[in-house]
Amino acid sequence: MKKILYSAFVLLFLTSCVTNKQLTYFQGDPVEQTEITKLNNEPYRMQVNDILYIDIKGNNPEIISMFKSSETSGTTSNQGGTLYFNGYSVDRHGNIRIPYIGDLNVLGYTAKEVREKIELELAKFFKNPEQIFVTVKLAGIQFVVTGEVGSPGTISLMQNQVSIVDALANAGEITEVGDRKNVTIIRKSLDGVKKFKLDMTNMEVFNSENFYIQPNDILYVAPLKQKSLGTGTTAFQTFSTVVTVLSFLASTVLLIKNL
Repeated sequence: MKKILYSAFVLLFLTSCVTNKQLTYFQGDPVEQTEITKLNNEPYRMQVNDILYIDIKGNNPEIISMFKSSETSGTTSNQGGTLYFNGYSVDRHGNIRIPYIGDLNVLGYTAKEVREKIELELAKFFKNPEQIFVTVKLAGIQFVVTGEVGSPGTISLMQNQVSIVDALANAGEITEVGDRKNVTIIRKSLDGVKKFKLDMTNMEVFNSENFYIQPNDILYVAPLKQKSLGTGTTAFQTFSTVVTVLSFLASTVLLIKNL
């Protein structure tokens, strides 16, 4: 009986606590590339609920101001939540609404293509359209992080690119019971919903095609099995839990023998 209890103690102890290897990011050495690899730099295509920052400049500010919403006219700030009210939101039909131009479909278009469409529409109102300068940018990148992270929720970063490292760092990092080998990106695109898995403990994550996330991505960090076992994340916590369980078993065995 003692041998059985001892074996169970050792086995449970070794398999229950979170090891240092499970907590360490970017293990291994970078692999030197012998060939030129294609980077995943495909331009982002607009989706429903995206918010665009659009600025129009020209040599006649009074006429130009007619094509700006009253909120954005003269506004230079695009920080924080300002663009939620002042930007151009893509509605459920894939349109943005610009004064005097009306609804303009941008669903599935890149920022460059949207700019060209706006310039084409503005050319109908100006004798010298080449003097009009249009800027179109995605108003930051918004995404959701859930699962085993310090601060789950919706995050919006005013950056042109957001890596998986940026995203997790802004979500309070992966907790001690989060599985760094099982970080899932859920992405809804024009082709449907897709899932991608990343191993944050492997240095090769920097070469992944999904190292940079896209707007409206959902990041999910799965829990380690230690969480479901409830044995603790450190050796001391696991030891305390195992001792409690074995003490209960020993007491039960002695009670049965004395009956």
